[in-house]
Amino acid sequence: MDSELKCILLDDELPGLAYLKLLCGQIKGVKIVKAFDKVDSFLAELPKLEFDLCLLDIEMPALNGLQVAELLGGKPVIFVTAYKEYAAEAFDLNAIDYVRKPVKKERLEQAFLKAAERIGDRAAGHKFLQINTDRGKALLYFDQLLYLKTADADSRDKLALLSDGTSLTLKNVPFEKLLPMLPEKEFVRINKQEVIAVRSVRVFSFDEITTSFTGTGEVPQKLTLGEAYRKQFLQLVS
Repeated sequence: MDSELKCILLDDELPGLAYLKLLCGQIKGVKIVKAFDKVDSFLAELPKLEFDLCLLDIEMPALNGLQVAELLGGKPVIFVTAYKEYAAEAFDLNAIDYVRKPVKKERLEQAFLKAAERIGDRAAGHKFLQINTDRGKALLYFDQLLYLKTADADSRDKLALLSDGTSLTLKNVPFEKLLPMLPEKEFVRINKQEVIAVRSVRVFSFDEITTSFTGTGEVPQKLTLGEAYRKQFLQLVS
């Protein structure tokens, strides 16, 4: 790997966490920012952590790894678990890899190489993504995308508002899969049903965003800033 990957580890079993930390320390180009054995401690520190990648166990008390991944705002994830039955759900969340315990160094290195490739692709500044829409395959250019919301007709679909005033319906794609495809410093989730381009933010308050695009009545559209997404939003616009 050409650049260093800054990683967070989360596993509620201390022996497994210690072993994973040991293996990661033996892999060139990997830096462990912090290791956690409690989900609540991890979530409490999350807004202050700077990292590229999170390695998550799945079977944990309080929240499982799949639920934690949904709270990471599109940060890349590698699941490290003893269970095989969660693989489909993990890849629905666009996980980079799914590593089974007992973990072998060679297998973990493969996962990190995949992570470096994906993170490198995002950093390289790709200008569009190819995605299925109600009109067939489309190229969705990031500089034309203003806003995304869950479609009213089918919650599996997402409505994309473009800068020319047109819209596209993105077919059967959850936000958990869509967000990692977008430039992470340009788009942010603001509640369970909406994602906004940072450049579309006109003004904002504690719980409301006024956008630069119009809604009904040709007045600037106002959106709700949800409590669960507030810290991430404020970090990005600060």
